[in-house]
Amino acid sequence: MMRFHIAISVADISQSVEDYTRRLGAPPTAVVPDEYALWRTPCINLSIRRASDKAGTLRHLGWEDSSARSFVTETDVNGIVWEHFSAEQQAREIADTWPQARLAT
Repeated sequence: MMRFHIAISVADISQSVEDYTRRLGAPPTAVVPDEYALWRTPCINLSIRRASDKAGTLRHLGWEDSSARSFVTETDVNGIVWEHFSAEQQAREIADTWPQARLAT
């Protein structure tokens, strides 16, 4: 199974979690207070990360792919970073970056 992944920068995690939870109709799968949140719906993997100076900008795009053998990052001809990863690989990256993160299973 593949889900489209989009990662954006936001100014305020709490406000953004409230807004995107309403828009996506589902609570986040992972939240790191004041730093990061992740949603997994049937069609999208959306992550937000606090970066006040770049709020509203694209961080990267990619694919969550259950068959991905490794976490791969590439840059396209337009300079956009694309990631390709499994849910398990993403969970490890979150746990490595924020050991206090709460991940729903």
